Amino acid sequence: MSKKSSYNHIFFFNIILILGVCLRLSLAFTNLNTLSFEESLSPLFGDANLVRSPDDLSVRLLLDRYTGSGFISSNMYQHGFYSSMIKLPADYTAGVVVAFYTSNGDVFEKTHDELDIEFLGNIKGKPWRFQTNLYGNGSTQRGREERYRLWFDPSKEFHRYSILWTPHKIIFWVDDVPIREVIRNDAMGADYPAKPMSLYATIWDASDWATSGGKYKANYKFAPFVAEFKSFSLDGCSVDPIQEVPVDCSDSVDFLESQDYSTINSRQRAAMRRFRQRFMYYSYCYDTVRYPEAPPECVIVPAEKDRFKDTGRLKFGGTEARERRRNRRQQRRPEIESDPDERRLL
Repeated sequence: MSKKSSYNHIFFFNIILILGVCLRLSLAFTNLNTLSFEESLSPLFGDANLVRSPDDLSVRLLLDRYTGSGFISSNMYQHGFYSSMIKLPADYTAGVVVAFYTSNGDVFEKTHDELDIEFLGNIKGKPWRFQTNLYGNGSTQRGREERYRLWFDPSKEFHRYSILWTPHKIIFWVDDVPIREVIRNDAMGADYPAKPMSLYATIWDASDWATSGGKYKANYKFAPFVAEFKSFSLDGCSVDPIQEVPVDCSDSVDFLESQDYSTINSRQRAAMRRFRQRFMYYSYCYDTVRYPEAPPECVIVPAEKDRFKDTGRLKFGGTEARERRRNRRQQRRPEIESDPDERRLL
């Protein structure tokens, strides 16, 4: 077989695999209750940089040299499912953070809870990096962050990012891939988020830390930086956190735990394992400098532990080194439609 024929064969095989992945993704989260901006959200700051679509089904958050922008859910929820299709800014976005998270810091300043998905800016041509984090009862000194690379370019098209929070578990999702699961146990105590939270989305300048520890700063010749959100989904028990009479949220919790996004099936479990093996480059569970004894919710996977230094970062010559070698090989090949790692995740 000629080299040209071989490349054509690979290209068409990739297309078939991509179509299969897209079909599987289209079947995920089919029962989501999507809402308009007016139904569920309110501007938070930078009103002039928050641009709602004419049909009110999507919103653009802009960052320029003067201000960022953000929105907040109109209600607070005692447990819930928070989800949106998001498209991140393109080109050079070093120092720019786009965050999709839940928090109650405005109400419980010293004992706040928080669940984060934060995108940490990007140098054009480099893999996007992001992190998830969990805080409970003001435990800001006991952050539970993990950092990863994405297996696709999140600025080219929309992808769904979701957070499930119930009394028993927390799951972070990217499309149909569960990337992190935290199962509550008694030993976590108040470190497990338990108070009503709002949903937030923001874009802001974090040049001092976001991209390579602050090495690369925001460059406003590329401004405005634009993050787009659509297909909002908010399910949970809407409560007033200062209401004296407690609200019974048992029906809402039962509903959340009956949904597909509350259960990780065998295919998704395998995809999560592959994601964490290939794209997670920091985990607090393996950071013995910060935590000589791993926090109680950590499930120590021997294969993962062997890959990380005591600081929770990948060992020299590990996955990151292999990724660099793979990228150099790919630069010598014709461009194809998708990253093979994306196909293999699912």
